[in-house]
Amino acid sequence: MILFNDFKAHYATVREAVRPAVDRVLDSAWYILGEELQAFEAAFGDYVGAQHAVGVASGTDAIALALMAAGISGGDEVITTNLTAFPTITGITMTGAVPVVVDIDSATGLMDPAQLEAGITPRARAIVPVHLYGQSCDLDPIHEIAATHRLAIIEDCAQSAGADYRGRKTGSIGTAGCFSFYPTKNLGAFGDAGAVTTNDSDVYERLLQLRNYGQTKRYYHDHNGINSRLDEMQAAILNVKLPLLDGWNARRRDIATQYRQSLPEQCLLVERDYGRSVYHLFPIQVPNRDAFTARMTELGVQTLIHYPVTIQRQKAFKGQQSDAFPASNSFADQIVSIPIYPELIDAQVDKICSAVNAVLSQDID
Repeated sequence: MILFNDFKAHYATVREAVRPAVDRVLDSAWYILGEELQAFEAAFGDYVGAQHAVGVASGTDAIALALMAAGISGGDEVITTNLTAFPTITGITMTGAVPVVVDIDSATGLMDPAQLEAGITPRARAIVPVHLYGQSCDLDPIHEIAATHRLAIIEDCAQSAGADYRGRKTGSIGTAGCFSFYPTKNLGAFGDAGAVTTNDSDVYERLLQLRNYGQTKRYYHDHNGINSRLDEMQAAILNVKLPLLDGWNARRRDIATQYRQSLPEQCLLVERDYGRSVYHLFPIQVPNRDAFTARMTELGVQTLIHYPVTIQRQKAFKGQQSDAFPASNSFADQIVSIPIYPELIDAQVDKICSAVNAVLSQDID
């Protein structure tokens, strides 16, 4: 069986470098807010092209803290996409803000800038574009709308570490960029971890305080913050992995090219030419998805769905209750992701292509 992710294969590629890094932290006996985190924050900020990076406990916390640092609070509205992982919404609601969703571009699965104006009310304070699957959203029109309405842009970069938009990396363009280092990500820790990047010094200073209980100095709290700190162990592991990220992303692009050359065009998503994807995921659109995934399993290829339920259809979502999101609802009913990660070898990629083509050529019910 070709697994959707192969964590053991991944660990084998970094084992010899990770173990000394972990030992270094254990020998130091310093586990929170230490030198490993400082080194990672400096290196990751440089990598993204942002002046500042702040390590936090998860990608969800990164969204919440970035919004809080940008002044978003209870009763404010934050606009995002109807097709995303629910943690995007969780990060928004953690601030007390109200999430408002808009429909997608059905060719890409990304937020459709043309839908934004309809979601803006006098209570709107921010937009959270989600760089889904590893491709950046079209940020120029989003920026124009944000500037007109004086809205902050908080980029959800959980799936786009290393992706670029018109020559700039995601996370360096908006008010802040929010990254997840969950183990499945292109740059993954060995547990939960995240970061916020920003070019705004005031936002940066507030982030440092908000992630650490709102402290300005020990025992002095000027804000209602939270406990969300990227620990030294995960920072040390990420320090090992960060220099390898571009190579891993290049391999993902190679695999994506093989898929694009081998699979039917009608099942492929469009990749816009304004930026380069890092292919965190490779989703395709198929008819009769349940039958497709069952047959792929029989042929020895594990698949997953990202994401089968749109935000507005989630029971936990208390926002818009209408069903007026035709693009994202139709998209969610047809999407399925096939494996894409650096440790796949060409023979496995060939097998995946053969399996997809074989299943799509059949009349599956």
